[in-house]
Amino acid sequence: MKTVLKIMIALVLVCGTTMLKAQQNPMYTHYMYNTLVVNPAYAGSRDALTVTALHRSQWVGFDGAPLTQTVSLHTPLRNEHVGLGLSLTNDHIGPTNTTSIFFSYAYIMQLTKKSKLSLGLSAGANIFQANLTSVQLDQQLDPAFETNVSNVITPNFGVGAYYHRERFYAGISTTNLLQNSYSLVNPDSENILIGKEQLHYFLIAGALIKISDNLDFKPTTLFKLTASAPLQADVTASFILMNRVLLGAMYRSGDAVGVLVGFNITGQLHIGYSYDWSYGLKTGSYNSGSHEVMLRYDFIRNDNKQIHTPRNF
Repeated sequence: MKTVLKIMIALVLVCGTTMLKAQQNPMYTHYMYNTLVVNPAYAGSRDALTVTALHRSQWVGFDGAPLTQTVSLHTPLRNEHVGLGLSLTNDHIGPTNTTSIFFSYAYIMQLTKKSKLSLGLSAGANIFQANLTSVQLDQQLDPAFETNVSNVITPNFGVGAYYHRERFYAGISTTNLLQNSYSLVNPDSENILIGKEQLHYFLIAGALIKISDNLDFKPTTLFKLTASAPLQADVTASFILMNRVLLGAMYRSGDAVGVLVGFNITGQLHIGYSYDWSYGLKTGSYNSGSHEVMLRYDFIRNDNKQIHTPRNF
């Protein structure tokens, strides 16, 4: 019975003929370090060439559970009003795999001596694959699972705005402006819809509050909205000790709770780990939680040792 239930849930997540129409973008517990993936206006905001790599293993022990990897890099140009970025994402769920590559451009405006506002645009493509013939079915000869989908390339765009100062940031953005559909033709020459890229809206914000010389409080949040799915909110509360060790807790509405730990190995290298457990989903009874590992490194030019603003975000 447990095996049958796992298969049914996996099918609901990734394989039904219309079930993917409300598909959401990958989720990240380290969203506050992965900002470029959801908001192109973030490009160039850290006054350094910043490279971030993240791996997420979701619902460990659950057959067909999501596995996600992202690599992003962004930098300001010598023209202080321009930032450029590149993000690569690979998202594997059950028999489906989506690889994304997006370039970001940000125009950076100095509002005051201590604050900036950026407007951003991203452009790229998603490469979608679905090995549908590998799915184990209770009912054989289902036309929706008789043909695989191979390397369907769909272009897409995103836009965003990002405001930041030394100890506060806020941003709003949207991705998947083109709501592309994935379909296949079965032996009866009928088009079967297996997925659709949904327009996503994101709102992000965070602050750094000084408690003492050796202790800072860092609250952050991310709101995500897309059609046919409830509004989802991530709220994270972290404490930073001696500007080196981060300890935090997170809550994702209707989904998960978790913890984060991080360590500034040097002033340029940060490593982080998180664990979250899906309290609000039935899948939580059949897995041992979700894990993330994150690395971020800032390459600082020799002629730019004095960073214009602290890289708190």
